Amino acid sequence: MKITLAALADKPMIDKFIANSLEQALYQLTVCLGDTEYVVVDANGETIKAHNPLALQKVIQHLPYKTMTLRQHSAYDEMIGQPLRQGSNQLEVPFGDNKLY
Repeated sequence: MKITLAALADKPMIDKFIANSLEQALYQLTVCLGDTEYVVVDANGETIKAHNPLALQKVIQHLPYKTMTLRQHSAYDEMIGQPLRQGSNQLEVPFGDNKLY
């Protein structure tokens, strides 16, 4: 599901933003509202992406939010001939407020 930055501006408090690592130096912004996760898009419907998490943080600096995290899925399991993992190898770590204003 998708949500625009303008729609997020109407929210009194946002639970969590996530900078999803898609590939080397490319991050996509998602947001958690309650139990639902949305891909954040601009006014034209284009996914908000950046080459570093700080650039994404700058885009949302005017919005009230509780936390931001950096999320990554490792591709190395597939590359080294290991058996398929039964669970997720997702890594999600807090990404602090860097006071970019």
